[in-house]
Amino acid sequence: MPNPKHRKSKSKTRMGRSHHALKPPSLGKCPNCGEMFLPHRACPACGFYKERQVLDLD
Repeated sequence: MPNPKHRKSKSKTRMGRSHHALKPPSLGKCPNCGEMFLPHRACPACGFYKERQVLDLD
């Protein structure tokens, strides 16, 4: 296995970690009730997904 010949500087190490930060989740607005929800999931407030009822929340 090849090994690094020289030590990586702090700058280069930190540059490699620039994409490790946590990002806020992207939310969509429910067309039925207007509540915010995660994409590709049923709305937890009304139970609709792609404009049809998939969860019975009664």
